[in-house]
Amino acid sequence: MSDISHCIEGLRAQIERHKRKGLKEYPTRTILIDPLLQALGWDVRDPDIVELEYPTIDGKSVDYALKINRKPVLLVEAKQLTDHLDDIKAVTQVVGYAANDGVKWCVLTNGARYKVYSTSEQAAAPEKLLFEVSIESRDSQGLTVRQIADQLSRLSRESLARGVLDELGEEIFTTAKVRKALGKLFSDPPNSLIKAIRRAIGDDSVRPTQIKRALARVMGVGRLESRPSAVRDQQVPTTDYASRPGKRRTYDEVHHTVGRPQEVVELYRALDRMCQDMAPGEVTRRYLAKYVAWSVKKSTFCSAHLQQGGMRVWLKLSPQDVPESATFARDVSNVGHWGVGDVQLAVGDLSTLRDAEQLIRTSFEKNTRRS
Repeated sequence: MSDISHCIEGLRAQIERHKRKGLKEYPTRTILIDPLLQALGWDVRDPDIVELEYPTIDGKSVDYALKINRKPVLLVEAKQLTDHLDDIKAVTQVVGYAANDGVKWCVLTNGARYKVYSTSEQAAAPEKLLFEVSIESRDSQGLTVRQIADQLSRLSRESLARGVLDELGEEIFTTAKVRKALGKLFSDPPNSLIKAIRRAIGDDSVRPTQIKRALARVMGVGRLESRPSAVRDQQVPTTDYASRPGKRRTYDEVHHTVGRPQEVVELYRALDRMCQDMAPGEVTRRYLAKYVAWSVKKSTFCSAHLQQGGMRVWLKLSPQDVPESATFARDVSNVGHWGVGDVQLAVGDLSTLRDAEQLIRTSFEKNTRRS
């Protein structure tokens, strides 16, 4: 991991040096991409490990095919340093190349940002985005170099050989599918489901309408200030003041999740479940312009801003409440920020979120005692 971290630090200096004038695609590859691939265990000088200009079915080529046992497992398409990587045609193209060749994973990169797509998902190409990470210091979104290295290590030769990326993709995409299916079932449960639950409860006094309401709560669909008993309140907007006095704008969950990698969306879902479980039925979720806030009796204990590479989470704690081992946390009491609280967490994966759970609970306990 230290090799990857060291490489990132060196590449940051190169990006800072070349960002203003930009780099065309080929120098982007040689100056930025090749060194990182080497640090990840991919020898770009060995065609049995990395095949350059890998031919596609339609006679075109992809910049890199990363191989294990001489078989491509990951295709990488490079763009020039100044490319924003948001062209749908480019995304569709590289995903299509990989899918047509039976390669499950592909990456679109400008040397500073890496976007990782699964070709096996039944969705539009942009929705196949599992995660993305930026090594540029100005675009690191609060993540430490170690956190960025951890995310990039998923693309290492060792990780691909061990199936780490496959496991992550299965966890994130399958969880999203199951959550969506359960949402549909629980919002309008069939009689067979209600009867099965009633039998399992073993209490005939529990009415079907009570079971329906309980299913909505079980899904972590909490409460919104404007609609305490909403069955599917993740789709119900809240109103926030816009920049001009007297103007209001409505925000909802989609405002925060649209265009985000699937891993970030699942991070948000996991954080929501974590917050709701602090006090089932009592926690209020609000959607504001820049962040989502969780409160009890109008006392906010957690808020989060969804980014492309993870989440920034703010807690209403004193910085002295944070142990030194929580390297993902920082004191923002003297720094401008969007959320509520003086402690900011940089959360890039589920492991970090689990490590942050005790801090979130501490914030909940301290702030709900006051409310």
